[in-house]
Amino acid sequence: MVIIRSITVEINLLKTFIVAAKNKNFRKTSDELFLSQPAITKQIRKLEENLNVPLFDRTGKTICLTEAGYSFLPYAKEIVTKYEQGLDDFESWKQGYKRKLIIAAAPQIASSILPSILRSFMDENPDIEVLVNVLSSFEIGEEISAGKADIGLSRIEPVQTNIDCRVIHKDPVLLVGPAEEKEFPLDEKNVLQKYRLITHNHPAYWNSLLNDIKRSYPAVRLLKVNQMEVTKRFIEAGLGISYLPYSIVQEELKWNKLVEIKADKVMLPTSYTYLITKLITREATPFIAFLQEKLER
Repeated sequence: MVIIRSITVEINLLKTFIVAAKNKNFRKTSDELFLSQPAITKQIRKLEENLNVPLFDRTGKTICLTEAGYSFLPYAKEIVTKYEQGLDDFESWKQGYKRKLIIAAAPQIASSILPSILRSFMDENPDIEVLVNVLSSFEIGEEISAGKADIGLSRIEPVQTNIDCRVIHKDPVLLVGPAEEKEFPLDEKNVLQKYRLITHNHPAYWNSLLNDIKRSYPAVRLLKVNQMEVTKRFIEAGLGISYLPYSIVQEELKWNKLVEIKADKVMLPTSYTYLITKLITREATPFIAFLQEKLER
């Protein structure tokens, strides 16, 4: 117990050094770490004494790394990262996990098709710890490229060239409106005249779709909303209509919270889900197979 406490103290010294190196100011460092400035100064001096070398040049209120400080900084970051990763892995082991799967998923996917799939997968693979990072589709390619996640589930193709990408699911896009239209059915033309069109809630298809809509309905009124979950709530409240993937609205259609409106002149797009990987890990292999099986049903 004494050894663990001593290690924690030394790690905290390294963390303080890393934050001070970033801020180049002890006051800002104290604010970020919620410690007094004298405490920060004391920790830095203790680390310098342990290393027997000055890490900062102090000039008034400003500080800058010495040559030794610049040299030591990457080692400090590596030590802290490995220590924290080790604690995370040990905590996972205590909970009975033997393997870890990290999934980076777009919000629309994380809130629609992923929950039921994950539940079944974790029931069948109780030794795999699953972590889900919800990121915008534009960020997922970089996450996979940097090795921060095993699997990416995105609505757009990534720009990175060192990763693999393939379509794993095709989702029809529907024109949907508030449930009140179930009693007073309107066609595409009338509903676009009556309601604002809620746009740009999907990262892939809106630019071309909007051009197509405006060719047939140039006077359409727009309301830009960048989140699908918010779009659904707006539609339910009668604020507008929108073109959304079926998987996103299937529950609302089932429970009559939203209603599908038949398309006429507008060509409905398709929403694609992309599976993005760099190296297919031992943990990713069963999940990919499981995902494909569930989506094909």
